Amino acid sequence: MDRVVTAGPREWAEVGLPGFAVGFLAGTVAGLMALIVGQPVGWAMVAALAFALPLGALGAVYSMLLAAGKVRMGGFAPACLFWLVGFPLARLVQEVLTRLVLTGTPGFPPDALGFLAYQGIISAGFAIGFLWTHERLAPRWWHRMSGHNPAAARVYDRYASHARVMWEAREARNRRREASKSR
Repeated sequence: MDRVVTAGPREWAEVGLPGFAVGFLAGTVAGLMALIVGQPVGWAMVAALAFALPLGALGAVYSMLLAAGKVRMGGFAPACLFWLVGFPLARLVQEVLTRLVLTGTPGFPPDALGFLAYQGIISAGFAIGFLWTHERLAPRWWHRMSGHNPAAARVYDRYASHARVMWEAREARNRRREASKSR
């Protein structure tokens, strides 16, 4: 009988690291953009950290959900739905924390519902970039961790199997296309 090996907190943290890295990097880019438009360095740093940390935490959750089989790999719709909720929440946290640090009192944007709706709209663009970057980094990281991390090994094996199926389907389409051209 096969023994089921469960992953502990350290293993799950390793599995979540690619998503954290992608989200954190995206949040720091927002801080760089604040610098480019002329905001003071301190304000830009606060804005970057207040956005990078929630995006990183949510990215780690996405990676762990993917590893646990709760999110379909390679699919835009699950990532888009995840970030439809996650991105506006991260932006709201950024707004509240930035106001708290800079003014001493937390506060919501004047039109909170309009703010959240707008963030929901632009979350699709973020989801595309997140998914694209995550799909390139995470499998490589999980492959490196698979020797000592059972959760990483399971998700990497699923990715490898998924990639093999996608490759075979593409090759079959190419063969059919070539066969129809030669007729």
